[in-house]
Amino acid sequence: MKNVLVLCTGNSCRSQIADGYLNHFAKEKATIYSAGIETHGVNPKAVAIMKLDGIDISENTSNNVSEYLDIDFDFIITVCDHAHEHCPYIPSKNAKRIHQNFFDPSKVTGSEEQIFNAFKKARAQIKAFCEEFVATEL
Repeated sequence: MKNVLVLCTGNSCRSQIADGYLNHFAKEKATIYSAGIETHGVNPKAVAIMKLDGIDISENTSNNVSEYLDIDFDFIITVCDHAHEHCPYIPSKNAKRIHQNFFDPSKVTGSEEQIFNAFKKARAQIKAFCEEFVATEL
């Protein structure tokens, strides 16, 4: 069983979506943790867009990376440039570190349709990444 940490700035949107898909695709191959360098709460729009794809992340919590410093991770995945550049040291010396920046749909302004489409686009990109990660790394 591998330990995988998904890291974002606020652990509210992109890392939560990745958490949902990694749990879905990895099943018993890995334990998935998601965290932020800050905690902003789980974004309700992330919960809603995942529900439309049959994945329930409504019980997820927004966690700070400092909560997981005692876990020896096999993989640390940063899903935004800010977390990649500002993350504190995580003492998993053998962890494979993977960085994939996804745009932040929570920053999109405009009509409800434009915001929905931004979340849908981010979800599709994160889903493809997670599926590929599980197929190649786990």
